[in-house]
Amino acid sequence: MSKFIDRVVLHVRAGRGGHGCASVHREKFKPLGGPDGGNGGNGGDVILEVDANVHTLLDFHFHPHAKAGNGKPGEGGNRDGKMGADLVLKVPDGTVVVDKDGEIVVDLVGTGNKFVVAKGGRGGLGNASLASKARKAPGFALLGEEGEELDLVLELKSVADVGLVGFPSAGKSSLVSVLSAAKPKIADYPFTTLVPNLGVVASGDTTFTVADVPGLIPGASDGRGLGLDFLRHLERCAVLAHVVDCATLEPGRDPVSDVDALEAELAAYKPALAGDASLGDLADRPRVVILNKTDVPDAAELAEMVTPEFTERGWPVFEISAVSRAGLRPLTFALADMVRQYREDHPKAAPKRPVIRPIATDESGFSVIADPQEPGGFIVRGTRPERWVRQTQFDNDEAVGYLADRLARLGVEAELVKQGAEPGCSVTIGDVSFEWEPQVAAGVDIVPTGRGTDVRLESNERVGAAERKHASRARRGLLDENGK
Repeated sequence: MSKFIDRVVLHVRAGRGGHGCASVHREKFKPLGGPDGGNGGNGGDVILEVDANVHTLLDFHFHPHAKAGNGKPGEGGNRDGKMGADLVLKVPDGTVVVDKDGEIVVDLVGTGNKFVVAKGGRGGLGNASLASKARKAPGFALLGEEGEELDLVLELKSVADVGLVGFPSAGKSSLVSVLSAAKPKIADYPFTTLVPNLGVVASGDTTFTVADVPGLIPGASDGRGLGLDFLRHLERCAVLAHVVDCATLEPGRDPVSDVDALEAELAAYKPALAGDASLGDLADRPRVVILNKTDVPDAAELAEMVTPEFTERGWPVFEISAVSRAGLRPLTFALADMVRQYREDHPKAAPKRPVIRPIATDESGFSVIADPQEPGGFIVRGTRPERWVRQTQFDNDEAVGYLADRLARLGVEAELVKQGAEPGCSVTIGDVSFEWEPQVAAGVDIVPTGRGTDVRLESNERVGAAERKHASRARRGLLDENGK
């Protein structure tokens, strides 16, 4: 027997982009035919898609890690790397995706609805794409980016029109079995139903779904019984139906007290997710009272006695027997009318059209702030600078010089000077910290030297901070005989 899982933690990781290729075309009589390194392929995305054939999150419970395919590196001969394969994960209708802060990322309702939860990394450019008038044969390529990696919570909420609530053994599963073609497990002991059961009911031109919520008892909203796990399945129900056992022999129980106890639990229940996209508070939903098991003589008399009290509250009351099927026809028509009325009052919103908002032309795309951990240091933040740093091969001087040119053209050098940066101060971009050398010309046309080298870096003779610190320790006699 498969388990019903309606809440899981999923660790997703998109594919890494492939590295670009630094290659030079070579053939007979053409020893240096120009750069021909291809670009790396983009990493694959992780996509969630609603599938009508999936009804539980069981697969993610046993396989909580999901990773898309990596992009392939570029090759010589202007051959681009293959893109990484997307990973499409099938989820049930009504799945809510939540991030680690408890904020809703997406509410997946409707078969075929898709959402990219983790974007694959970009592939690095090959040296053929980096060639320019000033740098005709780049001796470097850009690295591929890592894909997005994050932890998500998937929470399933049943998409049903009518939710049946009631004490254990009130006859909710039996009612679902006679109203629809669903065949839930039915037995004469409490907590027989351990998972929500859904059934499809047709009444005239209206077709709606009915779900029973197991294990509701006093204290369910505080974690008693099974109710806290399954109260979330009522959040999408347009109509709530109290199924009352009028033939119970338990002392201290009667239809009115049962309904009042469950109403208190519904009022106390609060969605655990911030900004949840439900239909409002459970206390505001339309109500129906279904007095079940009236085929028992004493139960029929009790149902007749308590009907006026529920009617005074403005709730429709129906006396039925799920065993003899008495009273089911009026109940079915009434539920269909309430669902139809709700659908008329709450029409489905039209699909939102995509809105493209171009980045303003005067937006610099970065910011420079003082480093709180390093006196006199600065931190550069921005999508482009941080991406450029991740794509740079720091063991290649030409690649480092290319990065310096890009940062200078973006305005990072000018902003550091404006904020009073001193030569040799620490500048951090992303995960990389380096010493700022303002006398190294950047952002200007240079005379290219050998492949993989940059004359500006070779001509810099300024003593770095580490060397100055070492010399200071030596002058004060703080070094040992090994010079450490």
